[in-house]
Amino acid sequence: MPFIIRGHARTTHSEVQATVVASEAFGGIGMLTACGAEEQITARFCRWVEDARVKAQATSPLMGLQFGLIFFGLFSTFGLAFWYGTKCFIDGDFTNSGTIVVVLMSVMMVVISLERIATPLIAVRSVKEPNVSATKNIVFEGVTFAYPSRPHVKVLDNLDLTIATSKNTAIVGPSGSGKSTIVGLIERWYTIQSQYAIAKTGYDTQVGDSGVKLSSGQRQRIAIARSIMRKPKILILDKATSTIDVHTEKNIQAALDRVAKNRTTITIAHRLSTIKKANGIIVLRKGKAIESGTHEDLLEDENGLYYGLVYAQKLSLGEPTEPDVPHSKDDDLETERQSDGTVAPSEADQVSEDAGKKHLNIIDSFGRLLKEQRDSWPFYVGMVFISACAAAGTPLQAWLFAKIIIVFLADSDEEMMDEAELWSLMFVVLASSVGASFFVKCYVSTHLQHRISAAYKRQYFEAMLFQKTAFFDDEPNSQGRLVSRISGEPKQLEELLGLNMAFLLTAIFQLTGSLSIAYSFGWKLALIGMWITMPLSLFSGFWRFKYELEFEKINAAVFAEGSQFTAEAISGFRTVSALTLKDTISTRYSKLLANHISSAFKKARWTSLIFGFADSVNIGCQGLIFWYGSRLLASREYTIEALFVYFMAITQGANAAGQGLSFGPNAALATAASNRIINMRDSRNTDTHSESEDMPDAEDGAKIELKDAHFKYPTRNVSIFQGIDITVEKGQFAALIGPSGYGKTSIISLLERFYDLEKGDILCNGKSIYDLNAYKYRRRLLEKKGVYWHMCQSQALDR
Repeated sequence: MPFIIRGHARTTHSEVQATVVASEAFGGIGMLTACGAEEQITARFCRWVEDARVKAQATSPLMGLQFGLIFFGLFSTFGLAFWYGTKCFIDGDFTNSGTIVVVLMSVMMVVISLERIATPLIAVRSVKEPNVSATKNIVFEGVTFAYPSRPHVKVLDNLDLTIATSKNTAIVGPSGSGKSTIVGLIERWYTIQSQYAIAKTGYDTQVGDSGVKLSSGQRQRIAIARSIMRKPKILILDKATSTIDVHTEKNIQAALDRVAKNRTTITIAHRLSTIKKANGIIVLRKGKAIESGTHEDLLEDENGLYYGLVYAQKLSLGEPTEPDVPHSKDDDLETERQSDGTVAPSEADQVSEDAGKKHLNIIDSFGRLLKEQRDSWPFYVGMVFISACAAAGTPLQAWLFAKIIIVFLADSDEEMMDEAELWSLMFVVLASSVGASFFVKCYVSTHLQHRISAAYKRQYFEAMLFQKTAFFDDEPNSQGRLVSRISGEPKQLEELLGLNMAFLLTAIFQLTGSLSIAYSFGWKLALIGMWITMPLSLFSGFWRFKYELEFEKINAAVFAEGSQFTAEAISGFRTVSALTLKDTISTRYSKLLANHISSAFKKARWTSLIFGFADSVNIGCQGLIFWYGSRLLASREYTIEALFVYFMAITQGANAAGQGLSFGPNAALATAASNRIINMRDSRNTDTHSESEDMPDAEDGAKIELKDAHFKYPTRNVSIFQGIDITVEKGQFAALIGPSGYGKTSIISLLERFYDLEKGDILCNGKSIYDLNAYKYRRRLLEKKGVYWHMCQSQALDR
């Protein structure tokens, strides 16, 4: 079990890395699409998924060995107990053979009960080992530290210190020598950061998730370096210095001016000081170009909008001007994304997640997935066969148990001992067969489920990346939800095609085998079992194990709000401590838990009744079988062997089948997940001009033309442009300016083919961009936007 836990921890690490890649990709989907980097990001994601698959499949033999040894031990122990009990009876240690039968029946109940350990054995794979060891020395090596409020005062200067484990170490010194600082660093109140990480490690410097490890200036400089290395024909600068201070802005702008020479450059800016050197400036208002010219030309018209914007910025020291119309949800797409991360859907044209999609039932969904997994068909055939072998242990065990009972009716001690040795050996053979069957079944099914999960996770992620941009504008397709679906829904397919499917097959075979052997020994009791005891036992077993499987999910749902509250309190522990709110927070948390507990008790009333009935109905079924069986035995219609075969087959078969069925797929979740994956793949955005030519080459850049452009976002009814005409000449430095919500970013989105025009056309060197391959076309563009992925600087320079 420790090996399985460690193996799962390694698998989880790789899965987390894949999730990080997915989160970054969907968080910067606009930049990713603009760069045409879908294939590169997919390759990174697939590497981590493949690594997780390899590590997960490495634990498959261990899972199989665990199940195999458990079931071998259970069945072989029963045979050993019978042999030893018979020997003790013959030697006179027991005076009544009924004692042995009681013991054997108890052991058999243990066998039935211990089969339930499949639930925790599967769940235990998710147990994680702690990342930090508290049993090792605490070592400070060359630690230099200064408080953020006093960055020039070194509190610790190249400190080397070792605090031995399990020892009492005292740290002394005058005030200000760094004693409390050491404690603060150990408790991670502060972290040690080198201000020269980029200079020291160069290209190997990790930029972190979305570039969070870099300052704004560093991110801007990396972006500029990337633009220089890619040598784009069209350079797009969308508010490139909007978050930079004035001093840094001047330096960055100087670099941008050098980069923009002899390139077609499009700039969107609120700070008009950054576009003074533009060859041409286009001023937008309400979706129309009302002014154009150079900075000097536009300033000559004192009644013009551009002159007013420049004058307003000088008066307000850079504060944004008020738009001519009230700002609303119909404003620029970029403004809406920055405010809440989503695009406000309209009532009429909201892109529905399920609109126009197929909804397959469980049979059709399973059939399509199975058809796609033709390479895995030999594994499935083997899974069916080995599940049947594992299930055969239940009816065979019933028959062997009846034979054991008859042993005590032997005429002599020698005959009794010979029979005991024979049937004990048969139990060992059965134990070996069942153990091997469970080993192979668990090994094959877990190996197969990880293979399937990885394959569909790769397909799902790639299909999401290649969706149309309007897909990501829809609120149900936010970053968090997409990442959650990528992580969870391929695993739901394991419910249909993995280990749980193997348990379901085993349950079906157990049920079939138990009924078959019961009918072969007597149809009267078999009818009672089939129509009365078997349904009740199946119902009880199903609900008992289903309740156990869902117990953790119920707890998680009940205490979700409490967990959120504690997370907020802990994350702000300094504020809580400073305001002496510890008692207040504890009291509120106690009340919150009390409410949850009360709600949980209410929900558990009916569940507890069902669980109690399910846990006790088996005793009533056994009593019914013995009562009616004894009447048939008294009338000489049944033998003792037939009675016990029937009794063990029906009770064990129903319990085992009920347990197996509880492992069966959750049809609703698995079917919904498979439908979403299938629909996502079917709706993948494939370019219809995959064989068409690339963007036309021309000297000194490219000429961009918007002709009679009419546009509105798919998620909104309001038109953004109604016949706008814009021309950017080759090699020209063009700037788009205006208050938020006037369509600047919309123009860039159209140039990058994120959306299609309702009417009109966009030309690049005289050729419609809609006749070009979208992915090849985007790779010839470069949008300057501060979006980065978790990689080193050398990788960040290459999109």
